[in-house]
Amino acid sequence: MSFFKDILPLREQAEMRNIWLRKRFDTILPDLMARENVDMWLVICREYNEDPVIMSLLPEPAMTARRRTVLVFCRSGDGSVDRFALDRYGYPGFYKPAWEPEKEPDQYKALADLIEELDPKSIGVNYSSIFAFGDGLSHTEYSSLLGVLPSHRMATVHGAERLVVGWLESRLPEEMEIYPKLVAAGHELIRQAFSRQVITPGETTTADVVWWMRQSIRDAGLAAWFQPSVEIQAAGQSYAVMAPRTTIMPGDLLHCDVGFHYLGLATDQQQHAYVLQDGETDAPAGLKAALKAANRLQDIHLENMVVGASGNDVLSHTRKKSVEEGINPQVYSHPLGYHGHGAGATIGLWDQQGGVAGRGDYPVQDNTVWSIELNAKKPVAEWDGQDVRIALEEDAVLQNGACSWLDGRQEAFHLI
Repeated sequence: MSFFKDILPLREQAEMRNIWLRKRFDTILPDLMARENVDMWLVICREYNEDPVIMSLLPEPAMTARRRTVLVFCRSGDGSVDRFALDRYGYPGFYKPAWEPEKEPDQYKALADLIEELDPKSIGVNYSSIFAFGDGLSHTEYSSLLGVLPSHRMATVHGAERLVVGWLESRLPEEMEIYPKLVAAGHELIRQAFSRQVITPGETTTADVVWWMRQSIRDAGLAAWFQPSVEIQAAGQSYAVMAPRTTIMPGDLLHCDVGFHYLGLATDQQQHAYVLQDGETDAPAGLKAALKAANRLQDIHLENMVVGASGNDVLSHTRKKSVEEGINPQVYSHPLGYHGHGAGATIGLWDQQGGVAGRGDYPVQDNTVWSIELNAKKPVAEWDGQDVRIALEEDAVLQNGACSWLDGRQEAFHLI
């Protein structure tokens, strides 16, 4: 049984993504270039050494750059953005062709001529020491650019990292409309995985469930963006055990982590299941209390998702409030979009709970989608006081200044 029944045929997916791309060019890009005071943005890369941002700028059915692909975005006096491609094959309807190899074989010389013609005051290129998304210009391409631009032009060249991040993190209303369906599909995938449809206690291993999830994603016509995972906690088997038992047994607390892409958008979700023992109809009270604490940590986190606050501020305020309420928290949330670990503010890393320099200083933006990823640890009396870690990851939207779940969240264990 497929967990996602509403997948469009590939041709219709391509048409939809191209409609979105045109609208993004018309509505998102001009505002971002104005915000970052960039008159011209250059995206340059070669086939199989793609810049992280370029596939979000190419229309379907492009799957790679071709030879060397050069995209030029130039802000006009009225605020609109003109788009040019210096490319052997071109992208009709999306970019104006700006290179005729028969007349000028040197692609970089043609680029330099175009820049002189357009005469921008500032030129953004993709190099960054902070965001990998904004660091896609290779040394060779930068050196080639340096070789054709006069010194007064090179003086106007600067890193475009915030423009790149802004482009990748900003969501269209149409993308926001489709996202809840993706997240709901992810919830259904987890529901099926954490059921007797897939798991037979005493026989099924965690690897069996992992590969069932991966195969189900593939069979649905989707692509996993990381290998799913399933882990066991149980009385006597801590979340910190390095070589745990992998056969699923009654009394186990299961945890999964899974995500996929559809229409270029990524999901990322973590939930838990409890395997009932003979005579049980529900999970032990101590486990349910641990889940409730993790849900409270989620509430606090969403309350602190304030537009304009830095990722480090969101982390600090969330941790402070949760500790005051007696919760033992770890928070490591990240944006979602074209990438699973998407562009935007970093809100903690599991091993950096004091904040993340650089990426954590970037401000949280409106019209963005987030993976609210965290865990809370709590001793469980039924397990002789052993600490249990409830690790949850649910997808949320920050829109019009308010953060809310895209398709709800887990508030009760899946019961097997």
